[in-house]
Amino acid sequence: MPRLEKIFKFRESENPEAVKPFLDHLEDLRWMLVRTAATLAIGMVLAFAFHQPLVAVVQRPLALVDPTAAKNLQVLSVTDPLVITMEVSFYAGIIITFPVLLYYIAQFVLPALTIRERKIVLPAIGVSFGLFSVGVLFCYFWILPQTLRFFFMFAKSMGWQPMWRVRDYFAFVTQITLAFGLAFELPIVVLLLVYLRILTSGFLRRTRPYAIVIILILASVIAPTPDPVTFASLGLPMCLLYEACIWLGWFVERARLKKEKALPQ
Repeated sequence: MPRLEKIFKFRESENPEAVKPFLDHLEDLRWMLVRTAATLAIGMVLAFAFHQPLVAVVQRPLALVDPTAAKNLQVLSVTDPLVITMEVSFYAGIIITFPVLLYYIAQFVLPALTIRERKIVLPAIGVSFGLFSVGVLFCYFWILPQTLRFFFMFAKSMGWQPMWRVRDYFAFVTQITLAFGLAFELPIVVLLLVYLRILTSGFLRRTRPYAIVIILILASVIAPTPDPVTFASLGLPMCLLYEACIWLGWFVERARLKKEKALPQ
């Protein structure tokens, strides 16, 4: 409970009359989770309605490596086709509804924003979805074909014929794609922490060497393959995004300082 109360402090405005009881915060949290689950379910149903072209899209990177490889994917369980299709629809539902889910989270965590600050929320959500989409597309069109080609050709060089399971392939593709999309959300997270005065651009600059080490460790954990291509393709953009976060944080602090100086003393 104390941890929840600490989180809910971000939801309080400076007006004491607007402070909500703790149970009201829990009620808001419950409805936020209900709306999130309902929206995600709708996105999943929509994705499932187009499951055949969706499956073809997921298999396309493998077809670029070898046109016959997608046809050689093996189904080893009676229920695998339905289960895998539902899993892919679930991940696709996350991508489809991602802006709406971000809006629900922002609406719950930051209701005490001023009218001017609330106008920034929707553009921020748009930028966040844009970064997420860039990460997903970057992974789909560049990382996936390169990674699949690496493992496919490595198996060939060992004299083996790659015969991958459908479940393994689809799990790999969906997980690494979402991992790249979420990794590209780093600037938005950092800017939010700077906005809440939890982090500063000076702190980000001083801790750059440690942050790079942590980023590379995270890249090795997120990337489901140990090959250097996938590791570098995920780690390098995250390091560049962290560097961009330092400058973005500096601009946010500079704008806030100018605003505070402009206020009458």
